[in-house]
Amino acid sequence: MQVYWNGSLVDESAVRISFDDRGFLFGDGVYEVVRVYHHQFFEWSRHMARLERSLRGIALPGVDLAAITQGADRLLEQFPEADGALYLEITRGAYPRAHAFPPDGTKPTVLMWIRPVPARNMDAWHDGVSVMTTYDDRWAKVWIKTIGLLPNVLAKEQAHRQGLFDAIFVRDGMVTEATSSNVFIAQNGQLMTAPVTNYILPGITREVLLEEAQRLQLPVVQQPFSVEALKAADEVFLTGTTTEVLPVTKVDGHLIGTGHAGPIARMLLDALWSRAGVVS
Repeated sequence: MQVYWNGSLVDESAVRISFDDRGFLFGDGVYEVVRVYHHQFFEWSRHMARLERSLRGIALPGVDLAAITQGADRLLEQFPEADGALYLEITRGAYPRAHAFPPDGTKPTVLMWIRPVPARNMDAWHDGVSVMTTYDDRWAKVWIKTIGLLPNVLAKEQAHRQGLFDAIFVRDGMVTEATSSNVFIAQNGQLMTAPVTNYILPGITREVLLEEAQRLQLPVVQQPFSVEALKAADEVFLTGTTTEVLPVTKVDGHLIGTGHAGPIARMLLDALWSRAGVVS
Protein backbone atom coordinates (compact mmCIF):
# COMPACT_ATOMS: atom_id res chain seq x y z
CA MET A 1 0.00 0.00 0.00
CA GLN A 2 1.23 3.49 -0.84
CA VAL A 3 1.22 6.03 2.00
CA TYR A 4 2.05 9.71 2.25
CA TRP A 5 4.99 10.23 4.58
CA ASN A 6 6.59 13.62 5.17
CA GLY A 7 5.90 14.93 1.68
CA SER A 8 6.42 11.80 -0.41
CA LEU A 9 4.39 8.80 -1.52
CA VAL A 10 6.20 5.63 -0.47
CA ASP A 11 5.39 1.98 0.10
CA GLU A 12 4.16 1.38 3.63
CA SER A 13 7.17 -0.88 4.27
CA ALA A 14 9.49 2.11 3.80
CA VAL A 15 7.99 4.16 6.65
CA ARG A 16 10.28 4.48 9.66
CA ILE A 17 9.01 6.42 12.66
CA SER A 18 11.75 7.49 15.08
CA PHE A 19 11.53 6.27 18.67
CA ASP A 20 12.10 9.94 19.55
CA ASP A 21 8.89 10.95 17.76
CA ARG A 22 6.73 12.93 20.16
CA GLY A 23 3.62 11.17 18.94
CA PHE A 24 5.11 7.89 20.19
CA LEU A 25 6.52 9.37 23.41
CA PHE A 26 3.78 11.79 24.46
CA GLY A 27 0.77 11.35 22.17
CA ASP A 28 1.77 14.84 21.00
CA GLY A 29 -0.17 15.11 17.77
CA VAL A 30 -3.53 15.38 16.06
CA TYR A 31 -5.41 13.45 13.39
CA GLU A 32 -8.31 13.49 10.96
CA VAL A 33 -10.38 10.81 9.26
CA VAL A 34 -12.02 11.76 5.95
CA ARG A 35 -14.57 9.62 4.15
CA VAL A 36 -14.20 8.76 0.47
CA TYR A 37 -17.42 8.30 -1.50
CA HIS A 38 -17.32 7.51 -5.22
CA HIS A 39 -13.60 8.26 -5.30
CA GLN A 40 -14.14 11.76 -3.89
CA PHE A 41 -13.30 13.17 -0.49
CA PHE A 42 -16.41 14.12 1.48
CA GLU A 43 -16.37 17.58 3.10
CA TRP A 44 -12.59 17.92 2.74
CA SER A 45 -12.56 21.65 3.48
CA ARG A 46 -14.44 21.13 6.77
CA HIS A 47 -11.94 18.50 7.84
CA MET A 48 -9.03 20.80 7.03
CA ALA A 49 -10.66 23.63 8.98
CA ARG A 50 -11.01 21.35 12.01
CA LEU A 51 -7.43 20.17 11.55
CA GLU A 52 -6.29 23.78 11.64
CA ARG A 53 -8.19 24.29 14.90
CA SER A 54 -6.59 21.19 16.39
CA LEU A 55 -3.11 22.30 15.32
CA ARG A 56 -3.70 25.68 16.95
CA GLY A 57 -5.03 23.90 20.01
CA ILE A 58 -1.71 22.10 20.55
CA ALA A 59 0.36 25.09 19.36
CA LEU A 60 1.85 23.24 16.39
CA PRO A 61 2.70 25.68 13.57
CA GLY A 62 4.44 25.11 10.26
CA VAL A 63 2.16 22.41 8.81
CA ASP A 64 1.61 22.90 5.06
CA LEU A 65 -2.08 22.08 4.56
CA ALA A 66 -1.81 22.74 0.82
CA ALA A 67 0.88 20.06 0.56
CA ILE A 68 -1.29 17.69 2.59
CA THR A 69 -4.21 18.30 0.24
CA GLN A 70 -2.00 17.61 -2.76
CA GLY A 71 -0.67 14.45 -1.11
CA ALA A 72 -4.19 13.28 -0.35
CA ASP A 73 -5.17 13.79 -3.99
CA ARG A 74 -2.17 11.72 -5.08
CA LEU A 75 -3.17 8.94 -2.71
CA LEU A 76 -6.72 9.05 -4.00
CA GLU A 77 -5.49 8.69 -7.61
CA GLN A 78 -3.87 5.39 -6.63
CA PHE A 79 -6.69 4.12 -4.42
CA PRO A 80 -8.43 1.30 -6.32
CA GLU A 81 -11.77 1.33 -4.47
CA ALA A 82 -14.74 3.68 -4.87
CA ASP A 83 -15.32 4.05 -1.13
CA GLY A 84 -12.84 4.28 1.71
CA ALA A 85 -11.49 6.41 4.53
CA LEU A 86 -8.36 8.52 4.69
CA TYR A 87 -6.41 8.65 7.94
CA LEU A 88 -4.08 11.61 8.56
CA GLU A 89 -1.80 11.98 11.58
CA ILE A 90 0.52 14.86 12.37
CA THR A 91 2.91 14.85 15.34
CA ARG A 92 5.34 17.45 16.64
CA GLY A 93 8.19 15.46 15.12
CA ALA A 94 11.26 13.70 16.49
CA TYR A 95 13.50 15.14 19.20
CA PRO A 96 15.19 13.62 22.31
CA ARG A 97 12.57 13.15 25.02
CA ALA A 98 11.77 16.25 27.07
CA HIS A 99 8.42 17.65 28.13
CA ALA A 100 9.17 21.10 26.73
CA PHE A 101 8.61 21.61 23.02
CA PRO A 102 11.56 20.89 20.74
CA PRO A 103 13.37 23.86 19.13
CA ASP A 104 11.64 25.94 16.50
CA GLY A 105 12.17 24.42 13.08
CA THR A 106 11.73 20.81 14.20
CA LYS A 107 9.81 19.22 11.37
CA PRO A 108 6.42 17.69 12.14
CA THR A 109 5.85 14.07 11.20
CA VAL A 110 3.04 13.73 8.67
CA LEU A 111 1.60 10.32 7.81
CA MET A 112 -1.50 9.62 5.71
CA TRP A 113 -3.14 6.66 3.96
CA ILE A 114 -6.47 5.49 2.51
CA ARG A 115 -8.05 2.12 3.24
CA PRO A 116 -11.38 0.55 2.26
CA VAL A 117 -14.33 0.62 4.65
CA PRO A 118 -16.50 -2.43 5.39
CA ALA A 119 -19.50 -2.97 3.16
CA ARG A 120 -22.81 -1.74 4.57
CA ASN A 121 -25.16 -4.32 6.06
CA MET A 122 -28.57 -2.66 6.11
CA ASP A 123 -30.20 -5.62 7.85
CA ALA A 124 -27.78 -5.17 10.75
CA TRP A 125 -28.29 -1.40 10.54
CA HIS A 126 -32.05 -1.84 10.94
CA ASP A 127 -31.50 -3.91 14.10
CA GLY A 128 -29.25 -1.21 15.56
CA VAL A 129 -26.50 -1.66 18.14
CA SER A 130 -26.28 -1.97 21.90
CA VAL A 131 -24.18 0.40 23.99
CA MET A 132 -23.32 1.11 27.61
CA THR A 133 -22.83 4.36 29.47
CA THR A 134 -19.62 5.17 31.31
CA TYR A 135 -18.14 8.08 33.23
CA ASP A 136 -16.40 10.62 30.99
CA ASP A 137 -12.92 10.80 32.50
CA ARG A 138 -11.22 12.39 29.49
CA TRP A 139 -9.27 15.63 29.64
CA ALA A 140 -10.92 19.05 29.31
CA LYS A 141 -9.84 19.74 25.71
CA VAL A 142 -11.82 17.10 23.86
CA TRP A 143 -12.45 19.63 21.04
CA ILE A 144 -8.86 19.00 19.94
CA LYS A 145 -8.76 15.88 17.77
CA THR A 146 -5.68 14.55 19.49
CA ILE A 147 -4.07 11.15 19.00
CA GLY A 148 -4.10 10.73 22.81
CA LEU A 149 -7.17 8.50 22.85
CA LEU A 150 -6.44 6.10 25.72
CA PRO A 151 -9.65 6.89 27.69
CA ASN A 152 -11.66 6.27 24.50
CA VAL A 153 -9.80 3.02 23.86
CA LEU A 154 -10.40 1.78 27.42
CA ALA A 155 -14.11 2.64 27.26
CA LYS A 156 -14.50 0.93 23.88
CA GLU A 157 -12.75 -2.18 25.17
CA GLN A 158 -14.96 -2.23 28.25
CA ALA A 159 -17.99 -2.21 25.95
CA HIS A 160 -16.56 -4.93 23.71
CA ARG A 161 -15.85 -7.18 26.70
CA GLN A 162 -19.58 -6.99 27.47
CA GLY A 163 -20.52 -7.85 23.88
CA LEU A 164 -21.59 -4.27 23.14
CA PHE A 165 -20.81 -2.02 20.21
CA ASP A 166 -19.69 1.09 22.04
CA ALA A 167 -19.71 3.21 25.18
CA ILE A 168 -21.38 6.60 25.61
CA PHE A 169 -19.61 9.05 27.91
CA VAL A 170 -21.51 10.77 30.72
CA ARG A 171 -20.25 13.79 32.68
CA ASP A 172 -22.16 15.13 35.69
CA GLY A 173 -25.17 13.06 34.68
CA MET A 174 -25.28 14.49 31.15
CA VAL A 175 -24.42 12.71 27.91
CA THR A 176 -21.40 14.07 26.04
CA GLU A 177 -20.56 11.70 23.15
CA ALA A 178 -19.50 8.15 22.32
CA THR A 179 -15.90 6.96 22.02
CA SER A 180 -15.62 8.02 18.37
CA SER A 181 -19.04 9.41 17.49
CA ASN A 182 -21.49 12.13 18.43
CA VAL A 183 -24.85 11.17 19.95
CA PHE A 184 -28.33 12.28 18.85
CA ILE A 185 -31.71 11.47 20.34
CA ALA A 186 -35.18 11.98 18.89
CA GLN A 187 -38.25 12.52 21.04
CA ASN A 188 -41.71 13.34 19.71
CA GLY A 189 -40.23 14.27 16.33
CA GLN A 190 -37.63 16.63 17.79
CA LEU A 191 -33.90 16.05 17.44
CA MET A 192 -31.51 16.79 20.27
CA THR A 193 -27.73 16.66 20.55
CA ALA A 194 -25.36 18.08 23.10
CA PRO A 195 -23.94 21.51 22.22
CA VAL A 196 -20.29 21.84 21.27
CA THR A 197 -18.20 22.58 24.34
CA ASN A 198 -14.62 21.83 25.32
CA TYR A 199 -15.85 18.35 26.32
CA ILE A 200 -17.20 17.46 22.86
CA LEU A 201 -15.47 16.99 19.53
CA PRO A 202 -17.38 18.92 16.85
CA GLY A 203 -18.04 16.10 14.39
CA ILE A 204 -18.10 16.87 10.68
CA THR A 205 -20.99 14.43 10.15
CA ARG A 206 -22.76 16.10 13.08
CA GLU A 207 -22.43 19.48 11.32
CA VAL A 208 -23.70 18.08 8.04
CA LEU A 209 -26.69 16.39 9.66
CA LEU A 210 -27.66 19.53 11.53
CA GLU A 211 -27.75 21.31 8.17
CA GLU A 212 -29.75 18.48 6.61
CA ALA A 213 -32.20 18.45 9.51
CA GLN A 214 -32.81 22.15 8.98
CA ARG A 215 -33.34 21.55 5.27
CA LEU A 216 -35.81 18.78 6.10
CA GLN A 217 -37.54 21.09 8.59
CA LEU A 218 -36.87 18.78 11.50
CA PRO A 219 -36.88 20.69 14.79
CA VAL A 220 -33.42 20.52 16.42
CA VAL A 221 -32.30 21.53 19.89
CA GLN A 222 -28.65 21.67 20.85
CA GLN A 223 -28.68 21.33 24.61
CA PRO A 224 -27.40 18.92 27.26
CA PHE A 225 -29.53 15.87 27.99
CA SER A 226 -29.40 13.29 30.74
CA VAL A 227 -28.96 9.54 30.74
CA GLU A 228 -32.63 9.31 31.70
CA ALA A 229 -33.59 11.30 28.59
CA LEU A 230 -31.31 9.09 26.51
CA LYS A 231 -33.08 5.94 27.69
CA ALA A 232 -36.55 7.47 27.32
CA ALA A 233 -35.95 8.66 23.73
CA ASP A 234 -37.93 7.37 20.77
CA GLU A 235 -34.66 7.06 18.82
CA VAL A 236 -30.97 7.18 19.63
CA PHE A 237 -28.23 7.17 17.03
CA LEU A 238 -24.50 7.72 16.68
CA THR A 239 -22.99 9.86 13.93
CA GLY A 240 -19.46 9.98 12.56
CA THR A 241 -17.27 9.84 9.48
CA THR A 242 -17.20 6.06 9.27
CA THR A 243 -20.23 5.48 11.53
CA GLU A 244 -22.41 7.67 9.29
CA VAL A 245 -25.81 7.38 11.07
CA LEU A 246 -26.03 4.28 13.27
CA PRO A 247 -29.16 3.48 15.32
CA VAL A 248 -28.77 2.49 18.97
CA THR A 249 -31.50 0.14 20.11
CA LYS A 250 -30.27 -0.72 23.62
CA VAL A 251 -28.58 1.42 26.26
CA ASP A 252 -27.36 -0.37 29.40
CA GLY A 253 -29.74 -3.20 28.47
CA HIS A 254 -32.71 -0.81 28.21
CA LEU A 255 -34.70 -1.08 24.97
CA ILE A 256 -34.89 2.13 22.95
CA GLY A 257 -38.15 2.83 21.14
CA THR A 258 -39.32 -0.16 19.15
CA GLY A 259 -35.94 -1.87 19.32
CA HIS A 260 -35.31 -1.14 15.64
CA ALA A 261 -34.01 1.76 13.59
CA GLY A 262 -36.43 4.66 13.61
CA PRO A 263 -37.71 6.87 10.78
CA ILE A 264 -35.61 9.92 11.67
CA ALA A 265 -32.36 7.95 11.65
CA ARG A 266 -33.28 6.57 8.23
CA MET A 267 -34.27 10.00 6.94
CA LEU A 268 -30.95 11.50 8.02
CA LEU A 269 -28.92 8.58 6.66
CA ASP A 270 -30.65 9.02 3.30
CA ALA A 271 -29.93 12.76 3.43
CA LEU A 272 -26.27 12.12 4.20
CA TRP A 273 -25.96 9.60 1.40
CA SER A 274 -27.74 11.90 -1.03
CA ARG A 275 -25.28 14.66 -0.17
CA ALA A 276 -22.41 12.24 -0.74
CA GLY A 277 -23.86 10.94 -4.00
CA VAL A 278 -24.64 7.48 -2.62
CA VAL A 279 -27.65 5.59 -3.98
CA SER A 280 -29.58 4.21 -0.99
